[in-house]
Amino acid sequence: MSNTIKAGLAYFALVLGAGFVMGAFRVPFLVPRLGERMAELIEMPLMFVVILLAARFVIRRFALPPRPSVRLAAGFLALGLSLLAEVLLAVALQERSLGDYIASRDPVSGGVYLAMLVLFALMPLILARVRPADT
Repeated sequence: MSNTIKAGLAYFALVLGAGFVMGAFRVPFLVPRLGERMAELIEMPLMFVVILLAARFVIRRFALPPRPSVRLAAGFLALGLSLLAEVLLAVALQERSLGDYIASRDPVSGGVYLAMLVLFALMPLILARVRPADT
């Protein structure tokens, strides 16, 4: 298995794991007190930090070169796995259609979430552009 695939799998696992832990706190403790939108918006900066640190870790751990094709492959593999996991969770475990799930997203926090997904996919490449010698 190539380092790019290993990096994408690790990146996915790290971010998904952190998101799961944060969700386990957000849903029972923040949502009832602040509402879904505010709870999700509070979580977003924390997830940004997780994405940044996880991308940085996998780049170093798997010695990913700063070539855009390699960095994007790792990021988009992680994104694809995350979307697959989310769809399976929504459709299989919650017994909802994909359309119902998408329609149920809050327009504000859902928009921020989409932006975070783009950042998640692009972060390995962004780090190559920001600090190519040190990532």
